[in-house]
Amino acid sequence: MQRRWFLNRTNPEFIDYLSKTASVSPVLAQVLINRGIRTAGDVGDFLSSGITALSDPFGLPGMRLAVERVREASRRRERVLVHGDYDTDGLTAAAIMVCALRMIGVEAHYFIPHRMVHGYGFHPQAAVAANARLIITVDCGITSFEASSAAKARGIDVIITDHHEPLTATASGKGEFDTGHGDFVLPEALAVVNPKLMTGDSGLRELAGAGIAFKFAQALAAAGMPGFSGDAFLPLLDLAALGTVADVVPLTGENRIILKEGLEYIRNGKRPGIRALKEVSGLGAKEVKAGSLSFTMVPRVNAAGRLGDSGDVVRLLLSEKEDEAADLSAWLDGLNSDRQRIEEQVYQEAAEKLGPSEPGPVIILSAEGWHQGVLGIVASRMAEKYGRPAFILSVKEGVARGSARSIPAFDICRGLTGCRELLLSFGGHKQAAGLTMKTAHIPEFVRAMKDIMEREVEEDKLVPSLEIDASVRLADVTHALVKELELLEPTGYANPEPLLGTRDLSVVNPRIVGGRHLKLTVRKHSRTMDAIGFGMAALYDDLDSPAAIDAVFTPGINQWNGGRYLQLFLKAVRPSI
Repeated sequence: MQRRWFLNRTNPEFIDYLSKTASVSPVLAQVLINRGIRTAGDVGDFLSSGITALSDPFGLPGMRLAVERVREASRRRERVLVHGDYDTDGLTAAAIMVCALRMIGVEAHYFIPHRMVHGYGFHPQAAVAANARLIITVDCGITSFEASSAAKARGIDVIITDHHEPLTATASGKGEFDTGHGDFVLPEALAVVNPKLMTGDSGLRELAGAGIAFKFAQALAAAGMPGFSGDAFLPLLDLAALGTVADVVPLTGENRIILKEGLEYIRNGKRPGIRALKEVSGLGAKEVKAGSLSFTMVPRVNAAGRLGDSGDVVRLLLSEKEDEAADLSAWLDGLNSDRQRIEEQVYQEAAEKLGPSEPGPVIILSAEGWHQGVLGIVASRMAEKYGRPAFILSVKEGVARGSARSIPAFDICRGLTGCRELLLSFGGHKQAAGLTMKTAHIPEFVRAMKDIMEREVEEDKLVPSLEIDASVRLADVTHALVKELELLEPTGYANPEPLLGTRDLSVVNPRIVGGRHLKLTVRKHSRTMDAIGFGMAALYDDLDSPAAIDAVFTPGINQWNGGRYLQLFLKAVRPSI
């Protein structure tokens, strides 16, 4: 889909001021300003923050009570069940919690629901089977009212740790997803640890489920639990980092620290499961960045929950045996290949249903037989391609279950709240959700969601935009600039990789490589530089050398044949005007 280009501009005098006071280049100063970082002190905090900047874990609501209940479980030698979820965030959170509990001597077990058998959410019957007196949920439970009440009725204490949106009370007495105000409606639990219950602009509000589990481990260490004090929780950073990057939370504040420091533990690969995952993911000795995790390790970990039983993923992450870790990682690699095949089939069928015409304000597609495990990925691909919220539903026996992915301009959970009378259940985040409804309600749901979109989102917001951080000359792109921009790592949601733009470049020797990628050389005056656009081969016919183009890119290094060469990683090109 064609995107509008927007160039961020700032008063040159202010850029010069920040550049000098923070000792950074004008280009980096502009990038930081675009991210809301506007003082030399904030620049220093953002670029160099580390472990010592981690916040007090007891700042999270419910944490102190939860830790005291765990201390009691340890003293009484009670069995504790950790209840996770089947995606990477829920699996890494479960592994963190189990590992921390076992390190303080608690007999900890875990339960991971099966997507097809149990569906999403908290299932208290697992605790009965495990003969546990305490359940700790991770990455789920904030809307599990019936399950929490059922556990309480059986004399089982529940600690909920979750980062999903809580419900608030409405005048009608029903619940709706929180929009930043109102009284929360919470399940019957001994303690609820959820940063979404916090008010103000706390840096903890956007923690992933794995991040909350990590803060729980930090709190256990701070409380001086036997055998688990001081920095004993830090080796869990690798798992917290994997869950954080998988859940696409803002990579600022506490999340940035967790991911930045956790990447070092992943690179060192002391955990057998992480080492084995890196190997099958093709990372090996390659430099591991947030982006590479998203496209290699995370899909493999997710594959188990999408196609089968993901309980063995926790076993992999906790394993201390090299052969076991290698076998389980190879199993995940095979599942991921199956997932790719199934995903592509469902995507092609969905695209055929949509047809060649431009979609309306929202995409809602359903069919019998679509595999539930890939619906979220297909919805994500649809939303990205068409710039519209996408709902992909699988129908079986009169019930439609599916996933939704949104665009930045639309809060999908709030939208679902507006037609909740048509739904059997729903939940999630502003940009992603799951939902269930009776098949008979789909036509009415389509009409309702279109009305909500047309009412709440202006038409120009449906055209995706490309925000360019700074306009630079080709001569400005140097090894020193690349090295400086690497200080922004880890990049991702809310801290995207820097996008630079240059106008009026001559194109030399454009060609297609690898069947899908565009390779070319660009020239401006006497300066030339190699450039590559991954997945941009379709633009080859438009580059009639020596045509002039405008280009948006991230500068980087191409390591080849023992050398290190500057290269532009193209994000978009267009003919120069």
